Amino acid sequence: MVVVKNINNNVSLCLDSSNKEVVVFGKGVGFIKPPHEIPLGKIERTFYDVNRQYLPLLNDIAPDIIQFTAENMMDIQSRLPYEVNSNLVLTLADHLAFAMERAKKGIFVPMPSIYEMEISYPLEVRIGRRLVSALERQFKVKLPSGEVQGVAMHFINARNTPVEEFEGWGDIEKQFDMILEQTTEIIQWEMNIRVRRDTFNYARFATHVQFLLKRLSEKKHLDSTNLQMYEAMRQEYRSVADCVDKISEYYETVTSAQLNEEEKLYLILHINRVCSKEIGA
Repeated sequence: MVVVKNINNNVSLCLDSSNKEVVVFGKGVGFIKPPHEIPLGKIERTFYDVNRQYLPLLNDIAPDIIQFTAENMMDIQSRLPYEVNSNLVLTLADHLAFAMERAKKGIFVPMPSIYEMEISYPLEVRIGRRLVSALERQFKVKLPSGEVQGVAMHFINARNTPVEEFEGWGDIEKQFDMILEQTTEIIQWEMNIRVRRDTFNYARFATHVQFLLKRLSEKKHLDSTNLQMYEAMRQEYRSVADCVDKISEYYETVTSAQLNEEEKLYLILHINRVCSKEIGA
């Protein structure tokens, strides 16, 4: 293993015997000016195919957090039914480090609904819970419950599963930006407002739509006993409910699936948040 660049005292960018680039972890591997050979006995961990743009993170994240993430990733990867992006160990470590920093400062960042995420991504949510719990024990810190969703999203976004394996979702996923934009146009037309795409409420709405479309493509639905609440919300927000009916018709043409009342209820809530901010602006 030949060092070609030192990242810090304990991390180096190397070339292996096949001339493939690899990030190497090991105590003191970055002390000597490259190029030089590293004894295999000094190498503690290796990561292939890491994008160079993420390498600066190694100087920003505490070594113990990187070590924690790398050790847990080895176990988690063996439980996943798909491969994950090689950059995940660094982006996840960065997320965890920042999450602990936010928690210590009392800063709370809202995350997507755990209820919606558990329906579409139960495995990733379980991994998120396990990883957050392990982090809290090891570093003696208490994170907001929403960090479970934050960790789960990293695994969802980092999976390398080919689109062909998700046939029902694949075509919709490719067209998601267009479907979201068309949905937004329906809201603007029906509610007679101009929707800002750069707000947190809109980002939360977009995340909800993404999960909703995936459920529809897989013939799944949110299901609970909120039907009385749906009728009450429909009466209170009639214009929003009518708007949701138009969106429901559009989604049926896209997915060949109909929205049930529970799904419509959540759309009413999300769209009402988006609209209230626009009207009050």
